[in-house]
Amino acid sequence: MDSEQEEVLKTFATECEESFLATESALVALEAAPADSELVETIFRAMHTLKGNAYSLGFAAVSEFAHGVEDVLELIRARSLEVTSGVVTLLLGAVDALRELVPEAIAEGDAPSAREHEILAALRRVSSQGPEAAAAAPSREPQKTGRERRSRPFGRRREDFELWSGRSHALRIDTRKLDGMLDLTGEMTIALGRLRRGLEQQHGPERGELLALQDHAERLHLSLQEAVTKVRMVAIGPTFAQFVRVVRDAAAATGKLACLEIEGEEVEVDVTVIEQLRDPLVHLVRNAVDHGIEGSEQRRGAGKDPTGRVTLRAFHDAGSIVVQIEDDGAGYRVERIAERARERGLAAEPERMSSQELIELAFAPGFSTADRVGDLSGRGVGLDVVKRSVERLHGSVQVGNRPGLGSTVSLRLPLTVAIIDGLGIGAGGEAFMLPLDAVIECIDLPRDLHASSAARGVLNLRGEVVPYFRLSDALGLPRLPSARENVVVVRHNEGKAGMAVDSLEGESRTVIKPMGKLLQGIPGIAGSAVLATGRVALILDVPDLLRKVAASPPAPLPN
Repeated sequence: MDSEQEEVLKTFATECEESFLATESALVALEAAPADSELVETIFRAMHTLKGNAYSLGFAAVSEFAHGVEDVLELIRARSLEVTSGVVTLLLGAVDALRELVPEAIAEGDAPSAREHEILAALRRVSSQGPEAAAAAPSREPQKTGRERRSRPFGRRREDFELWSGRSHALRIDTRKLDGMLDLTGEMTIALGRLRRGLEQQHGPERGELLALQDHAERLHLSLQEAVTKVRMVAIGPTFAQFVRVVRDAAAATGKLACLEIEGEEVEVDVTVIEQLRDPLVHLVRNAVDHGIEGSEQRRGAGKDPTGRVTLRAFHDAGSIVVQIEDDGAGYRVERIAERARERGLAAEPERMSSQELIELAFAPGFSTADRVGDLSGRGVGLDVVKRSVERLHGSVQVGNRPGLGSTVSLRLPLTVAIIDGLGIGAGGEAFMLPLDAVIECIDLPRDLHASSAARGVLNLRGEVVPYFRLSDALGLPRLPSARENVVVVRHNEGKAGMAVDSLEGESRTVIKPMGKLLQGIPGIAGSAVLATGRVALILDVPDLLRKVAASPPAPLPN
């Protein structure tokens, strides 16, 4: 395929995905406002453009399918067809089918699946028989249909469409290239650090001039690193827009009324953060609709709008990005959480715990307050997945609860996960790095505790009792004799914990290196970094390390 033809297909793929997102949002809005003719026109224009473009490229089945959607929309425009939930569901199913049909048409020729034939037949029935025919439409759940293989008129793979449209690997491929650039800037940091040490050891007359040139080179390098980081930043709006459909489908599945509001869609985030944020957001949005938003009658009885509101919000705060999922439902039922916590043995006396402590239990593995297992929740895996996913991004989760008025889940995340601002530490003769945003302060370990052989204990931090542990013991490293030990005080949920280390190496900014497959999944280790000295340091996963220490029995005192 020549380059001109490939550019045409790239443009077609990109425009298709944009049309699908716009059509989904307009359909969900049309269900809430059936008389809004502008929404109908928006959907009609998108389908008409798709039909014309597909026809010009020879994709007859895509063009025919879009024409079937057009026929239904034409009746809605003429007020001959009422906009019902069934009609909207069928049209959303048609969008799903087109999403499958377009990349297959690009890759393999025009070969619709059996399911797509069923949806097209349902569209034609609605056009001729009215909205009652929509009830017989096939499920929108994706199915493995064994699509007929045909010739490849453009010689492309299905993955090319996903790459061009930005639906799948395009961002990952770009990220890998940018990761390579960041790796180079990391290598430059190491080289510049070695060069500076070499210059500082010189005593010739040119030493001052050379150090000034070194300073200039380091400033340019920092500017380059920041520029590469900015290239990785993308607006979070398109990710948020996908949840219009999630809210609509979750509300339909639970028999509730709910809508999505989006704030801060222009906020930019590292593309890796966005990729890893999608699954936690799906869990939280579905949880807000299923557990938070009440039924329409219950909301009316409480003096609320019968349609619940879920808000996705993003904003920058103190060098981090905060993503909030807020609902105006009933809030967390702390009494129910306390009851389940007692049943599962998570808390012997939950009545003595604060509301915030009880809500934290909802993020425990396998915890659920649902009375039954449904399609959306009840298996006790959602909030646990959210917490672990956010912590892998070196972020944190906070929950605000307003009984009877709703709840807010705040995810605080770093702007980028490719570069870390960290504190270098030493333990057991090895080098480690702590994410700087997890560090509160550093102090000397009191002499009486330094003289103790205990692997863990408590210390008095200006009148506050703080638990601490020795990092070398937690990681199975030998203890090295030293005249003093330092304690790094880190954040632990809403409290603090101390980490006794052999040495503090100072703050630094470095590129995160991923762990190899054989070393992935080691408890307490999040990655690695190459220090300016050229030494490799392991990056500690603070929450995971603290969980590991808390779960392990205290080591016996040596004889």
